[in-house]
Amino acid sequence: MTSSYPGDKYYPKGVRWDAPIARGTLPGLLADAARDYTTRTAIEFRSKPISFTDLQSRADLAAASFIRVGLGPGATIALFLGNTPDHPVNFFGALKAGARLVHLSPLDGEIALSHKLSDSGARVLVTSNLAALLPMALKFLDKGLLDQLIVCEDDDWGAIGTPQLSLPSDPRIVTFRNFAAGATPPAEWPNISPDDIALLQYTGGTTGLPKGAMLSHSNLTSAVSIYNVWGAPSRAERNRVERVICTLPLFHIYALTVILLGRISVGDTISLHQRFDVTGVLDDIEKKKATVFPGVPTMWIAIAADSSLETRDLSSLAVASSGGAPLPVEVARLFENKTGLKLKSGWGMTETCSPGTAHSAEGLDKPGSIGLALPGIELDVVSLEDPSKVLGIGETGEIRIKGPNVTKGYWNRPQETAEAFVGDRFLTGDIGYMDEDGYYYLVDRKKDMIISGGFNVYPQMIEQAIYTHPSVQEVIVIGVKDDYRGEAAKAFISLRNGAEPFTADDLRTFLTSKLGKHELPAAVEFMTDLPRTTVGKLSRHALRDLIATPTLSQQ
Repeated sequence: MTSSYPGDKYYPKGVRWDAPIARGTLPGLLADAARDYTTRTAIEFRSKPISFTDLQSRADLAAASFIRVGLGPGATIALFLGNTPDHPVNFFGALKAGARLVHLSPLDGEIALSHKLSDSGARVLVTSNLAALLPMALKFLDKGLLDQLIVCEDDDWGAIGTPQLSLPSDPRIVTFRNFAAGATPPAEWPNISPDDIALLQYTGGTTGLPKGAMLSHSNLTSAVSIYNVWGAPSRAERNRVERVICTLPLFHIYALTVILLGRISVGDTISLHQRFDVTGVLDDIEKKKATVFPGVPTMWIAIAADSSLETRDLSSLAVASSGGAPLPVEVARLFENKTGLKLKSGWGMTETCSPGTAHSAEGLDKPGSIGLALPGIELDVVSLEDPSKVLGIGETGEIRIKGPNVTKGYWNRPQETAEAFVGDRFLTGDIGYMDEDGYYYLVDRKKDMIISGGFNVYPQMIEQAIYTHPSVQEVIVIGVKDDYRGEAAKAFISLRNGAEPFTADDLRTFLTSKLGKHELPAAVEFMTDLPRTTVGKLSRHALRDLIATPTLSQQ
C-alpha cells in the first residue's frame, strides 16, 4: 500500500487513511442493524437479553409518543439517565421523532445541570424513578426549568433491590408507560437530514460555564464509520459476535460512540452494567466470556491493583482499550505483566464525537503514545503563540484536527466557536507532538500547563514519572503559587493499600533521574480519594475547587 498520510504504513492490513467514510442518520443506523441482525442480542441488562428488533420496536414506540405530543423537529429533549436500556430507547426514539437531544450527567451538580437545561432550550426531561435521579429532576420542575417530566420505571428491566421512588401528583409528571400507552406510528416519519443537529453534548466547563458541542447525525455516523473502517480487519479475523462490556456512562461521548452506536452498527452484544465494579467486570470476562472492554485509566488502575487478577481466567478478552484520559505508562505495563494483554490508549474529544487517534496491532510499540491519526482525520501540531504556524516532527505545540466527525461549533457560542477554529481546523487545547513515524504524544492540556521560572512544565509528564513509584496508586499534579518561581508543581497522591507516606524530598530524590530539575514537585499531599469527573477520570479542575491553593515559600 502506498503511504498517503503520516503513519498509515502502520495501519491494520488493508486499511487506508483515505478510505470512504459513511455518513447518515442515527435512526437509519439502528434500522439497518435491526434489519441485519434481527433476533440477535443487542443489549444484555441484568442478565436479560434485548434483541435488535426489540430495541427498534421500543425506540419506534418512544418516537411515536414524542411526535404525538408535538416533540418533533425543532424540539430539544433532555436525557437524565444512567446506564439502563431506557437510555438507548429514548435516545433513538427522540432522534427518530426529529428532535435533538441533550445529555445530562447524573453526577453533575445542580448549578451545572440547570445551566445545561437553560442553555439547550430543553423543556422536556426523560429520567428514571431511582433515588439517584428523580429528586434532582423534581428540582428542575420546581424551578420552572421544565414543562414536562417523563419518568421511566426502573423495574421494567427487572428488580435489582434498589428502592424506586413514588411520584408526586402533578399534571406535568407522567410515567413513560402512560406517556407511551396507545401511541401509534405517524402516517409518515419526519424527514431527518444527516446535517441536522442530533445532540448537544456539553463539555466539562473547566474554564467558565459548560459549552454544548453541536454534534450532527453526520458527525456521529461518520465517527462510527471511522472506527468500523479501522477495526474491520480484526473483526474479520475473529469472525464472531463480540460481547462488549459497557461500564462507561452512556451519557458520555466515549461510551455513546465507541460502544452503543459502534457496536449496534456491527451487530455485537453490549453487556450493560449500571456502574463500574471490578468484581463485576472480571466476572463478566471470566464467567460470561466477554471479549472486549473499553475503559478509562481509573478503571484500569483499579483492575491492575485487584488481588484476584492473576488467578482469573481472562482468556476470552481479546481487546482491552483505554480512552477518555491519558493512560499512565506504568499502569499499562503492570496490566500487561499480570495478564499478558497489551493495554493501548487512544485519544479523542467530545468535539470529535470521540475519534482522533488509535493503535493498531500491526503498529509499532510506542509506550506513552496515543497512536496514529485514524482514517479520514487530519492532525497537525501548531505553535502555541501562532496557531496558524504548523510545527515540524518532534516539536511540541497545540494539536489541531479536521475530519467529518468534528463539530461545527458550540451552541449559542459564536465567539467561542470562532476562537476554536483556524480555518476549518479545530484547536483541541491539547499540547503534544508527532514523532518521525506519525505517532502522536500528549504532553498536557494547554490550560493545565505550569509556567515555573520561565519554563513550561506539563503536569501529565510529572504524573507519568510519579506512577513509577511503588507506593503510588493514583496522582494528580497541579500548579500552585510560588513566591520565587511564580508557579510550581504540587502532587496530590493516593497510596496503595499498606503503603506509607513519604516526604516531598523523598519524592524529589526518587524522581531526580526521571524529570528535569524545574519539573520536580515542590510539595506533596496525600489524600484517601482523588476527585473525579462524571465519567471516572481524575479531575484537576475538581481538585482545584476542592482545595485552598497554598503559596509555597522560596525553596
